[in-house]
Amino acid sequence: MDLLVARAYGPAREAPLKPARDAAAELVARARGGDRAAFGSLYELFAPWVHSVLLGLVSPGDAQDLVQDVFVAALARLAQLEDETRFGPWIAAIARNRGRDALRARGRALDGAGAREEPAAAPAEQAPEDADADAGDARRALEAIRTLPEAYRETLLLRLVEGFSGPEIARRTGLTHGSVRVNLCRGMKLLRARLAAEEAR
Repeated sequence: MDLLVARAYGPAREAPLKPARDAAAELVARARGGDRAAFGSLYELFAPWVHSVLLGLVSPGDAQDLVQDVFVAALARLAQLEDETRFGPWIAAIARNRGRDALRARGRALDGAGAREEPAAAPAEQAPEDADADAGDARRALEAIRTLPEAYRETLLLRLVEGFSGPEIARRTGLTHGSVRVNLCRGMKLLRARLAAEEAR
C-alpha cells in the first residue's frame, strides 16, 4: 500500500522533525511580528499536514494548489490565533474548511464519504499500461481512505502519502504516540476491509 500510493502521488519525503511546542509558538510570535522567514519555517513544518487534510477532500492537483491558499489565509488571520502552541490544529481546521468550500464551489456535496476523484497523472518513466494500473489502484485506495473517519483518514495520509513515521505524525499533530498508533492500526484495518469489499464486488 505504501509503495502503491507513493508511486502514484510522489515519493515519500524525509520529514524534518517538528520543534518543541514552545519553539513552534516562538515561530508564530515572530511571524506575527512580520518575520516572513519564521512564517516560511511554519510552512515547511505544517504544509504536509495541510496537504494531507486537503487530499482527504479534493483531487491531488487541487490539494497541491490549495495548500498555498490555506497558508495565505493563515497569514492574514494570524492575529486571530489565541494560543500560539495550537498553530497546527488551527491551520488544519482552515484547510478542512477550505477543502469543503472547494467541493461546494464545484457543486459536489460532501456526504461524509468523500468525493470521487479523477486518477492522478501517471509518472512518465512507467510503461503506459503499468502506469494506468498503478494510477487506478492508487485512486481506488485514496477513495477508500476518504470514506474513513477524519482522524484515521488524516493520519493514514500523513503516513502513506507524506511518508511520516508514527513519532513524526505525533510531533506534527500534537497527538500522543498511542493515539497515532491506534489511528494507524484501526485505519489500516478499515481500509483493508473496504478495499477487499470493493474487489469482491
